[in-house]
Amino acid sequence: MRATVMFGAHDVRIQNVPDATIVSPSDALVRVTRACICGSDLWPYEAMERSESGRVMGHEAIGVVEAVGADVRKLKVGDFVIMPFAYSDGTCDFCHEGLQTSCVHGGFFGTSQVAGAQAEAVRIPLADGTLFALPVGPDHALVASLLTLSDVMGTGHHAAVAARVAPGKSVAVVGDGAVGLCGVIAAKRLGAEQIIMLGRHPDRLGLARRFGATDCVPERGQAGVERVRELTGGFGAHAVLECVGSEQAMATALDIVRPGGAIGRVGVPHYDAIPGAQPMFYRNISVGGGPAPVRAYIAELLPDVLEGRIEPGLVFDRVVDLEGVPDGYRAMDARESIKVMVKP
Repeated sequence: MRATVMFGAHDVRIQNVPDATIVSPSDALVRVTRACICGSDLWPYEAMERSESGRVMGHEAIGVVEAVGADVRKLKVGDFVIMPFAYSDGTCDFCHEGLQTSCVHGGFFGTSQVAGAQAEAVRIPLADGTLFALPVGPDHALVASLLTLSDVMGTGHHAAVAARVAPGKSVAVVGDGAVGLCGVIAAKRLGAEQIIMLGRHPDRLGLARRFGATDCVPERGQAGVERVRELTGGFGAHAVLECVGSEQAMATALDIVRPGGAIGRVGVPHYDAIPGAQPMFYRNISVGGGPAPVRAYIAELLPDVLEGRIEPGLVFDRVVDLEGVPDGYRAMDARESIKVMVKP
């Protein structure tokens, strides 16, 4: 089968790889109907060390079940499913608590251990606990928004939950990528009164406003911090969604959150320690978040997608086939595209 293989920084190729197959009785085989490139895929795209074997990329997908292992009970051939970016058994203590990304038997797609989904097909470990069967088919008009439930919409929601977004609160979103934009949707959905998007790309800021942002701050550094404080009566936002993962983004989040406020961080951190520990302590700032347990959020978010109350699929501004994936990486890395959908 054809799949996206990354061999090192800026070296993404579409190659023939062994067909995805059932390996364990708890596996399912899914034919990928849509996948996408994630902002977190750009970290290895920029910095991955050279690998002779390469890594099959992709951790977001929807598709059709083609085969199931002997122990699979909740799924059947022909089901149209969402593949969350993490696989999980659905039975451990953490899964029961709604934290599938900490499943004791789980892991992540698109790693050296489990092949990714920017491919024609993908093997799903622990299929019963991982996949979510949809009540619609693969030709549904809202397929783009359904795809976001595999990661970015659930991750934006997780940031909002971790930051304690609630009715009447002010929210600031750091990062105008797909996750940050979905964070705007999540904040509005949870009743935030004021939603401030920090970003500098006009097309993304326009989409943020469409999603519910009340204010946009294109200024960077201290000028941006001062603008957010000005917009929030001098105190900062009750809730800040950190959707980048850089040390500077986290420092900005700490500078714009009000005393007693909370930061939900969902950008994969590329720093060793959170900056500003003492000011954070004395201002009673709470910091939460991590890899979003999107499997736990699908049932909550799905009705809003199907009934058209939210349209997270608008974050996709480019569609490519498998052969176009390398250029999709280039476009996202160059900020020419917000998020690229892959149609194998």
